[in-house]
Amino acid sequence: MSGPVWSGEWVSARLGLGLVDHASPVGLGLGELVGLAVRRNPRRAHLLVSTVLGKHVPTDPRIVYGAALLLGRLVGDVLSPSGEVDEVALRAGALLRSGLAGSAGAAGELRDLLVSHAVGRDAVVLGYAETATALGHGVADALGQAPYLHSTRRPVAGVTPYGAFEEEHSHATSHLLLPDPPGLLDTDVPLVLVDDELSTGRTVRNTLRALHAVRPRSRYVVASLIDLRDAEDRAATSALADELGARVDVVALAEGAVLLPPGVLEAGAGLVASLDPAVAAGVGVARSASEPGGGFGAYPARVALGWPEGVPSGGRHGFAVRHREALDKALAGMAVRVAEALPAGASRVLVLGFEELMYAPLRLAEALADLLPGVAVRYSTTTRSPVLAVADPGYAIRGRIAFPAHDAPADGPGERYAYNVDQGFDAVVAVVDEAGDTPALHEGLLAELGGLTGRVVLAVVPS
Repeated sequence: MSGPVWSGEWVSARLGLGLVDHASPVGLGLGELVGLAVRRNPRRAHLLVSTVLGKHVPTDPRIVYGAALLLGRLVGDVLSPSGEVDEVALRAGALLRSGLAGSAGAAGELRDLLVSHAVGRDAVVLGYAETATALGHGVADALGQAPYLHSTRRPVAGVTPYGAFEEEHSHATSHLLLPDPPGLLDTDVPLVLVDDELSTGRTVRNTLRALHAVRPRSRYVVASLIDLRDAEDRAATSALADELGARVDVVALAEGAVLLPPGVLEAGAGLVASLDPAVAAGVGVARSASEPGGGFGAYPARVALGWPEGVPSGGRHGFAVRHREALDKALAGMAVRVAEALPAGASRVLVLGFEELMYAPLRLAEALADLLPGVAVRYSTTTRSPVLAVADPGYAIRGRIAFPAHDAPADGPGERYAYNVDQGFDAVVAVVDEAGDTPALHEGLLAELGGLTGRVVLAVVPS
C-alpha cells in the first residue's frame, strides 16, 4: 500500500531537483519538513515550502508551535554546559515526526511536552520577518526567560531603527530593527538569530557583522528549521566567528542539500512560462472579487478578542517574558469568543494570520484547537511572496488567492497572497492588527475568503 504523495514530487520530476539528508539531531528528514513549488524569480527557480512553519500550508497549530519550541530546545541544549542534545528533544523529534505523519494526539503531546520543559537559558532572541516571526517567538518561549524581537518591513514614525540589513535571495529585501526600548539588544547574554531556512547563511553573516559592530558580544547561536549550507558556506561562517572573536553555533532540525541540476534556472523559467494559467491557478487565483462568485457572499463577523492590556501584538518592537505570561492567561477566553462566532457543526476551521503577524494568530489557533477537540483547526498566514499554484497532490501550493495590500502605505503597496486556503474550510478566522484593518482588507482578502467558505470571522489585535 503506497503512502501519501510527497508535496515536492511534481517539481522534482520536472526540474530534476532532489533533497539529500545529511544529519538531524532529532531524527527528521528534509522531505518531512519541506515540499517544493516554483515561482517567477530570476535568482531561484524553486521555493522550499515548509510543512511546519504555518506560512503557506494550513497546519495543525500545535505542530507549528511544537516545531518552534523544539528548535528552541536545541538552542537551549547547545547553550547548556554539556552542549548535548537531551532526551526531551529526542522525544519531541519522534512526536513531531508522528504528528507530520498524521498520528492522532501527537501534535498536542509534542506541544505539551515542550511547554512543560522550558530550558531556562539567558539569551536575547532575534527573528527574521516575515516568515520566521512566530518561529522566533517559539524559540524564545522554549528558552523560558529570553526577550524577543523580530525584524520588520513596516517603518514606524518616531521609532529610530537600531539597524537594517538585506536578504539577498528574497523578493523584498529591506529589514528594519525597531526595538522599544532601544536598549533591548544591549545585553551581555548570547544572541540567538532565528530563520526558517539557511540556504547559504549570507544573510545571517551580514546580520551578525552589523550587530557585532553596534554591540559586540562573545557568543551567538543561529537557529533554523533546515540547514542547507555547503562546505564553503560553513567555512565562511567559521571565518566570520574568527573575525568577530566570538563563538557562533548553528542548530537546525535537519541538515542536508538541494541538488540542483545544470540549467535549473532556465528550466524553471521555461516551466513557469509553459504552464496553462488555468492549470497553474488552482481554485480561486484567477477570480476577482468584482466578478461573479468573487467572494461578497459572507460578510465577516467581527469578534472582540479581549486582548490583554499592555501586551504587544507581536515582537516587532520587542516581546518580554511578562507579555507571554499575560497572553498565556488570556488565550482560553479569547478562544471561547472566537468559537462562539463559528457556525454550528463546523468541522474544519482555518485561522489565517497576516504577514508578519504570525505569533498571535498561531497561539489563538492553538487555544482554539484545544477548546474544540472534535474540530480540525488549521493555521497559516498571508504573505507578500508570489508563488505559482498547481492543483496537484505532489505540489506544495495547490491553490492561491491574490488581493491588494491592506495596510499600505505603512507596509508598501502591491499584491499579497494566501495559499492553500481553498481546502473546504467551514469557517476562516482572519486575524490582523489595527494597521491592517482597512477598507482594502474588506474589499480584498475578506471578500475573496467569503467566496471560499460559509463564514468569515475577523479578529483584530491592537497594534
